[in-house]
Amino acid sequence: MAVADAGTEDAPVTGGRASSSSLDTVLEDMGAPAVVVDDDGLVVAVNEAARRMLGRESKELVGHDSHDLLHRDSHGHAMPRTRCRMRKALLTGNAAHGDAEWFVRGDGTLVESSWLVTPYSLGPGATGALVLLYGARQGAPRQGDEENSAPMPELDRLALLAETTTRLTSTLDVDQALHRLAALTVPRLADWAVVDLLTEQDEVRRALVVEHRDGLLVQRDDLQGPMPPVPEESPMPLSRALRGAATSLAGPATYQGPPDSGIAVEQRRLFAETGMHSAAIAPIRGLRDVLGALTLGRSRRHEAFTAADLPLLEDLTRRAGLALDNARLYQRQRRVAETMQRHLLPQLPTVPGVVMTARYVPAPDASSVGGDWYDAFALGDSAHALVIGDVVGHDLDAAAGMAQVRNMLRALAWSRPEAAPSTTTTRLDEAIRNIAEVPMATMVLGRLLLGDDGLWRLRWTNAGHPPPLLVSHDGQASYLSDAHGILLGTGVTGPRPDAVTVLPPRATLLLYTDGLVESPHHSIDHGLDRLRRHAASLAHRPLDSFCDALLEQVRPSDNDDDVAMLALRTPAPA
Repeated sequence: MAVADAGTEDAPVTGGRASSSSLDTVLEDMGAPAVVVDDDGLVVAVNEAARRMLGRESKELVGHDSHDLLHRDSHGHAMPRTRCRMRKALLTGNAAHGDAEWFVRGDGTLVESSWLVTPYSLGPGATGALVLLYGARQGAPRQGDEENSAPMPELDRLALLAETTTRLTSTLDVDQALHRLAALTVPRLADWAVVDLLTEQDEVRRALVVEHRDGLLVQRDDLQGPMPPVPEESPMPLSRALRGAATSLAGPATYQGPPDSGIAVEQRRLFAETGMHSAAIAPIRGLRDVLGALTLGRSRRHEAFTAADLPLLEDLTRRAGLALDNARLYQRQRRVAETMQRHLLPQLPTVPGVVMTARYVPAPDASSVGGDWYDAFALGDSAHALVIGDVVGHDLDAAAGMAQVRNMLRALAWSRPEAAPSTTTTRLDEAIRNIAEVPMATMVLGRLLLGDDGLWRLRWTNAGHPPPLLVSHDGQASYLSDAHGILLGTGVTGPRPDAVTVLPPRATLLLYTDGLVESPHHSIDHGLDRLRRHAASLAHRPLDSFCDALLEQVRPSDNDDDVAMLALRTPAPA
């Protein structure tokens, strides 16, 4: 059963749940060892009988992943989640019971117990489960003793490989994949997990060192960091693994002789600092290259790794290599797209009397780069073009399409600087349909001009884009919803409208992309209303602070899109 941090036993439980003190009172009246968890498997309370049975204080139980912390098979190996019947009962909310399950106590000994899981109310709107443990039989061998050195059963091995594939392929973040790999192997197979990675410049970095201590996975930052280069001829296990050679065994004696490289020196230090008496080292191979090496080490367990353990380790690193290869490819493509996109976003022109600023925020790591862009450039001596747009898609093609559309728009606008925005947009739409590799795009094109009366005017057209927002200095905010036409690239032809508005002194004009207001859990109208209200409240701020605050306060946390913003503020009256 999986649990996360729940605080201390004396802290009140929020979110409509009963307080911990009331739960403790109920649990202490029960004679059997009892644990209460919520519907996510989060431990809420534990009674004295359970603490005695498990040999642990409340702070060692509440807030910890009880499956990894407590649940074991008869050999002392961690129980695969896919075979945990208690976890299944907790997730489904059904009552269930089981016999002869093994749990590890605080002193490392195993205790066999039967269990019962039943739904339990935690208060209004909150559900959970009550876990009762009974018929405990103590005195089992200490976890890690020689009696528990039996190899992992084949069913458990297959379950571990299946869980490895599922968990590693479900992330495209390299660091997250490494931590998942460590959690899959420690303490199930070893007391330590060490991952060394080769960078794209063929440099070595000790990316992760994790140990199992007091039921927790502890990262050892002091043992992580840059490593010496890989020697070409060294026969030492880690050097061979980083060159892609076969999996091998190692121990402190392996590195006791005169070191043949800087890596050998670091390995001697690793064995000394960790106390590992046995290690298995396997290369992590991608589709084309060696990506690094995984070292599993044992310090508290008495049994040493043997040749029989190596096939499982190779199966694990093979899956890890494919997952890391995918994550690296994704991140490499993302960096290329973001770099290209940032370089294509322009320097803003200087408009006398007008303050102008822009923002571009990439999409969160969970999604690809998008095709959002902004632009501003002079149209002769008296007018300036303002542009905000979004090419459909979230990949490198979208970023490349954005570059095409932006450059074509600049050329078309410059060829006829006096043309109305609607005329230029119509010509751009024709070009997109015939010569650009862009499926569809939205855009607002405006023409900023200072009138003879000393007031700034905006003439604009909108091709399927969220409307510009105009905010007066006294906090009145309204959308410029006129001049709205169909988006670009649809193949539908027809006249496009223009609209003109006066920008009052000290007013703020905001152009933005939909990543600022769209959320998968709310309507676009909700997002637009939220933007309008926040923008009105921030009207007095300097323009840079205005934009930063909008990004912080308005952008939905569940939006996986990128955001582009272009804002300007007109001068005070003369």
